[in-house]
Amino acid sequence: MKILIVGSGGREHTLAWKLSQSKNVTKIYCAPGNAGTSEVAENIPIAAENISALAEFAERNKIDLAVVGPEAPLVEGIVDEFQKRGLKIFGPGASAAMLEGSKAFAKEIMEKANVPTAEFRVVTQLDQAMEIVSGMKNGVVKADGLAAGKGVFVCTKKEELMGAVNKIMQEQVFGNAGSRIVIEELLEGEEASILAFCDGSTAKLMVSSQDHKRIFDNDKGANTGGMGAYSPAPVVTKDMELRIEKEVMLPVLHEMKRRGTPYIGVLYAGLMIKGNDFRVLEFNCRFGDPECQVILPRLESDLVDVMLACIDGKLAKQEVKWKKDAATCVVIASKGYPDGHEKGKEITGLEKAGAIKGVVVFHAGTRKEKGKVFTNGGRVLGVTALGKTISGSIKKAYSAVSLIHFEGMQCRKDIGKRALDRGK
Repeated sequence: MKILIVGSGGREHTLAWKLSQSKNVTKIYCAPGNAGTSEVAENIPIAAENISALAEFAERNKIDLAVVGPEAPLVEGIVDEFQKRGLKIFGPGASAAMLEGSKAFAKEIMEKANVPTAEFRVVTQLDQAMEIVSGMKNGVVKADGLAAGKGVFVCTKKEELMGAVNKIMQEQVFGNAGSRIVIEELLEGEEASILAFCDGSTAKLMVSSQDHKRIFDNDKGANTGGMGAYSPAPVVTKDMELRIEKEVMLPVLHEMKRRGTPYIGVLYAGLMIKGNDFRVLEFNCRFGDPECQVILPRLESDLVDVMLACIDGKLAKQEVKWKKDAATCVVIASKGYPDGHEKGKEITGLEKAGAIKGVVVFHAGTRKEKGKVFTNGGRVLGVTALGKTISGSIKKAYSAVSLIHFEGMQCRKDIGKRALDRGK
């Protein structure tokens, strides 16, 4: 089989790495890819958003399966375009991808499907938004559209709420994504992520994980695309997983199918958990990044088989097996991230880090030139380690991180701290 992976980040390198292990795969292309994907795939200089060029490439090269990493092309309709040309592609169509493309749409679906979530208001006018937040002590303000994982403001003071509304609606820091906002109550608890493979009717949950969104240790500083993750997340119990499938995933699939837009691909639920209760914060329509970097290394089954079962509506009959090992991913970022970042810094120590048993260094913002690897983005690398316990995988991941160097590199030192606090 010939595979085309769309995207250029750590998630896409992880997908290429995992798919390359399939007995069915003979060739992998990655568009546009990075220095890491070039080790297991052929990088193609086509941007992830250039849907027509990607479809033409897939037709010309007789691609058997396309796999989409980032959310933007999914929301823009890449799946619809490929299907129109008779090409197999893993991911939801544009209408179903609106679960991530619009926070307001996701809330509407949750309301219809009786999915537990925070109380909310959808607002399109600046003065109305200011009036609402002026009566709140705390809350969350979200840009309605895609904002590269940075459009959510968690506010503990009224002044922060008003500042967030002003940034999104008045200053338009996220462009059109902020023309409509969602204002919701601030939930307390611990966040976790549950992803599921979906074929429109059936959902098969993946192993749980926990992302670390803030740039600095102890969850301080600005929101980022994710500074690290680990799996499993002890806060998610086996009983809770069953409830999440029954109370979240299946009702959403049923509602999407009822609307004539069946959901096929990966459905990601971001959850807030307190005690035995949970509420859904948001949905994403693809693998998370860096959750993907700790989930796929734990997958025992052939990923190609699972993806094809989703596309063909045969997921119920497809066995999905997982390793017992835990996994931790530490993201290494460039100086200045997430507000801006330097590029072109040479990276050393990659081979030494990758030589540690159970460690894989996934590339994100990197490029290769004359045999050397340089930084080329905000989040540069995701260092993933497998271990028998979460604490063992954390220790191994940081040992590998200590061998890598580039000027201005930064990373959190507390990835997995909540699991350690639970004695895991």
